Amino acid sequence: MSEDVIPRGLPAPLPPGERLIWQGRPGPLGLARRAFHLDLVASYFALLALVEAMSAGRPAAALPVLGLGVGGLAVLLTLAWCAARTTTYSLTDRRLMLRIGIALPITVNLPLREIEAAGLRRFPDGSGEIPLLLKAGTRLAYLHLWPHARPWRLARPEPMLRALPEAEEAAARIAAALAAAHGRPVPDWSPAPAPAALPGRLAAAGS
Repeated sequence: MSEDVIPRGLPAPLPPGERLIWQGRPGPLGLARRAFHLDLVASYFALLALVEAMSAGRPAAALPVLGLGVGGLAVLLTLAWCAARTTTYSLTDRRLMLRIGIALPITVNLPLREIEAAGLRRFPDGSGEIPLLLKAGTRLAYLHLWPHARPWRLARPEPMLRALPEAEEAAARIAAALAAAHGRPVPDWSPAPAPAALPGRLAAAGS
């Protein structure tokens, strides 16, 4: 890779010798459901509409509440779409980078040697989330990371790759990179044939 070429989703060219392994971004709908709690908000307004209709004794009384609910859901979906489109997760052989932020983009650099472990939470649709446990003493602000942070880990925030359409592939690549960085045996993993491009997903690079 030429030094003056800036890979998509990165703020600057990679230093000489650093290799880009994988890139990905959240799926907008998955991010809306699991980070912006779209399902919970929809259920809340549906319950309010039901209570309003029953109290008034006529279904039409629920229409204003439903209108507010639709408006609120539209706002959440828009925020999730913007967050997904402005987010890129990039893995190199030296670090994991989170390019995040809608109005003010920032890049969070996580050297692989500073990451103790990475987990994987899979969902029925094939997507998943990858929380990253950092070494003690690594300081990151929860609010700077959100929504790319593991919920309720306020005292010791854990960055999290959210709503990844191909979470198992990403987790395998991250596990291999972490093992190499920490001098452990690299897990044996062979990627499945690449599927057709999906909305919100960047193709793996550097493999």
